[in-house]
Amino acid sequence: MECGQCGQKIKLPKKTARRYPAYELYLYGEGNYAEENKNLLLTGIPVLFLPGNAGSYKQVRSLGSIALRKAEDVDFKYHFNFFSVNFNEELVALYGGSLQRQTKFVHECIKVILKLYRDGEFAPTSVAIVGHSMGGLVARALLTLKSFKPELINLLITQATPHVAPVMPLDRYLTDFYTAVNNHWMLKAQDLRNLTTLSVAGGFRDYQVRSGLAFLPRLSQHDSALSVVSSAVPRAWASTDHLSIVWCKELILATIRALFDLIDENTRQITEDPKKRMSVLNHHFVRHPAKIFEENPEVFTELPGIFIWITVKASKWTYSVYNDSDGKYFTFPLASHRKSYSHVYCENSMLDTSSWIYGCMNSNSSMCLEATDLSWRAELLPTTKVVMLKLQDYPSLSHIVIQVPAAVGNKYTLGCEFFKEDSRTVQLPVTHLFSFGLSSSKILLNSTGLLYNVQLQHFNQIYQAFKIYIESHCQSVKERKPSVYRLHIPWSHEDSIVVAKIPSLTEISAKLHIAQPQNDSRTPELNIFSSSDCQYEVILKTSLPQVLGQIVRFHAGAFPVYIVSNILLTYGGQLSTLRATGQCSDFSLELVRTAKPYKVEPLISIVVFLQGFNWFREIWESLSLPEVDAAVLSSQDAWFPLVSLILFLFGTGIAYWSAVFFSTSLRLFSSLWLTLIRPTVLQKDKLITPRRLCGVLSLALVSWTTCGAFAVFLIYLQYLFKVIKLHVSVRAEQNKLNRDSDHSKEPSQNSSINTVKPQSSMDSVPEANQPLANSTTIAEAVNSLKMHFTILNLFTWIVLLNLPSLIYWLKNLRYNVRLEPDPCRSTAIIIVCILEILMNSSTSEVKSSKLLKIAAKVPLPLSVAMLAFGRLHLYRVPHFVTFSLLLHVLCCVV
Repeated sequence: MECGQCGQKIKLPKKTARRYPAYELYLYGEGNYAEENKNLLLTGIPVLFLPGNAGSYKQVRSLGSIALRKAEDVDFKYHFNFFSVNFNEELVALYGGSLQRQTKFVHECIKVILKLYRDGEFAPTSVAIVGHSMGGLVARALLTLKSFKPELINLLITQATPHVAPVMPLDRYLTDFYTAVNNHWMLKAQDLRNLTTLSVAGGFRDYQVRSGLAFLPRLSQHDSALSVVSSAVPRAWASTDHLSIVWCKELILATIRALFDLIDENTRQITEDPKKRMSVLNHHFVRHPAKIFEENPEVFTELPGIFIWITVKASKWTYSVYNDSDGKYFTFPLASHRKSYSHVYCENSMLDTSSWIYGCMNSNSSMCLEATDLSWRAELLPTTKVVMLKLQDYPSLSHIVIQVPAAVGNKYTLGCEFFKEDSRTVQLPVTHLFSFGLSSSKILLNSTGLLYNVQLQHFNQIYQAFKIYIESHCQSVKERKPSVYRLHIPWSHEDSIVVAKIPSLTEISAKLHIAQPQNDSRTPELNIFSSSDCQYEVILKTSLPQVLGQIVRFHAGAFPVYIVSNILLTYGGQLSTLRATGQCSDFSLELVRTAKPYKVEPLISIVVFLQGFNWFREIWESLSLPEVDAAVLSSQDAWFPLVSLILFLFGTGIAYWSAVFFSTSLRLFSSLWLTLIRPTVLQKDKLITPRRLCGVLSLALVSWTTCGAFAVFLIYLQYLFKVIKLHVSVRAEQNKLNRDSDHSKEPSQNSSINTVKPQSSMDSVPEANQPLANSTTIAEAVNSLKMHFTILNLFTWIVLLNLPSLIYWLKNLRYNVRLEPDPCRSTAIIIVCILEILMNSSTSEVKSSKLLKIAAKVPLPLSVAMLAFGRLHLYRVPHFVTFSLLLHVLCCVV
């Protein structure tokens, strides 16, 4: 027992502990509960928590502590044992090499957990799993293991898990893992019919995992999986960031309540009935009727006759309750309303869990002793519970009955109204994307009712984003219940709710997590739960900042591709300029001249268009070419032509300012060097020497025996040191040349005396052997420095893309010296060889090469290929850059 809040470490079999030395299994416990379970004589229901990327096993405390308090409330008739896996806080969202290992370890943990209950009276046969972030994906991956039995888990709850695709696909192990898991869940959907899965997304506040990725892939077994956004979860109604979703009290309470409602009284374990599991999850996470869950609620219920019965014939009725000592029944005869109205809507601000609305079938009497409980049709909102019934669906009902029990000390309001659906439904076309917020759509609601539905026409794409302003004005100044505004998205559970005081001006952001499916024609709605004597004005405008925010949210992972593409185009432009003029241009000038989106985007768009034809697709597949990433994004409704242009411009801007920062840093380092160390004289280096060859072999050995990213990082530091050294030497020689130039311009004091300077021994030395410190040499060195600056800029992004595997290796160095598997081992060896030659090269060798023409033209098609195949596969980016630099090396040799 390490600490009461962390839990008790479970001893694993020696073979498992030896195979997975970095991983551990814990049982959560605190206080008396922890002491009682010290001997691991467990009698509860096992739940296994799996942390996510860099997550801690201690995060289980949020669930475990609330479950423990809930168990105390029921005198431990039922209770849960929460286990947690320590994954050593690995960066599995960025390095996919350990995902398979984590999955196999979780399988071993499940077997160990179930053995702990082997001798119990109500021994479980399965484990419920709660997975945060990548932990949820690891849980889903269990079903891909050949030796795993699907019946070992019957409930899976995931929190902010990116199910669809990785956020940053930095290595092929990550993308392959996703492909294997999602393909298995699609192809083996029949095997998953006994597994109930709930995915909860964090909403717009989760900047790490957008909610669209957290929606489970559409399965053929629709009744076994549920995906919701936290902003739509009843009694939570709030977006969470990526970490707080683990400890958000409202979500934790919903999860624990659901777990307790899932218990089967006979087995004392989670029910084996998939339908009940889905009913419970829908009750707590989709539509809460403000009732305690019942598996089979009674169809008919008896109404006690001791209350006063009052008949209401009006089509609209409100009633305020305050310290009423007598209970009442208000009955609404339906016969007189069926011809004039299509719906009835009722609301109640008393947020208790008792029944309050019923339907009667005895048409001759104003009283009924037995009625249908319509409270199960209600929906809980932040300040009220509401029921809306379509009269046509209830032809046998003669009366609606509202029960108002005696209320001592309570104050609440009720209201009902009959209406035609058309009179309460208005259509508001959304403004065009290119209106840039300059135009608006508006509508005025002269409310005489309690509910309005504003249909937002043509609002169906993820790149649309709007600001909705709702201004309320009331006829009289009196205390009113707040209005509730709900943005309802019919094709996914991603509603958002805002509560506003009356009167007020309220701003609502309207944007989507998932685009409208092609076979779905439903329209998003703004539901206004209003006050009857208030007027509402709804104004809708396109929000340009939020449109850009949506683009960043959906495509920020592709930024490195666009940045590197811009730098690669600049690099090609510098080679072209060098070939044409013999001079290497500045990075910033060449970036502005050559990095043009029209050079790369049209070709990709043409290929995506042609892939819509079968003949082209067959030719493409026959060439074994991978699918263009833009086509994949289009199939996910996350792409439109202007997105690429905007991302390219973003990439240009980032490339420019990163180069400015890089150049400034280089100057600072060189200035520091000049003040501390005497600069070396400019001289021409040999490309290959025995010493450098030994260095290459050493780094290749480091790459092969330890970590490829480590070797890449070492050669990067060596290259950076070389460029700083060259920068220092160039500055020193330029300063010296300027001083000599200024000195030569001074008038001679003794012009009448003519002296002849004798020739020194240094002057007799051939020029090739003298230090190359003249203006031509400095100009050549400046050209080389500009070229090295661009190559180093390119190489910086390669290092950044390989950094996660380096961090993972350093963190696990005590367990294993060699990173296995290593996503960049072979690439690193090639890069080491290339850069060892490039760092000693100069532009004088390159511009005389016969291959320069080819090397200058290759970066353009490589940039096109990078954008075509690298957006969803970032690990391909270093390969394109490496090929371009390989041609540069050949130019130095040939």
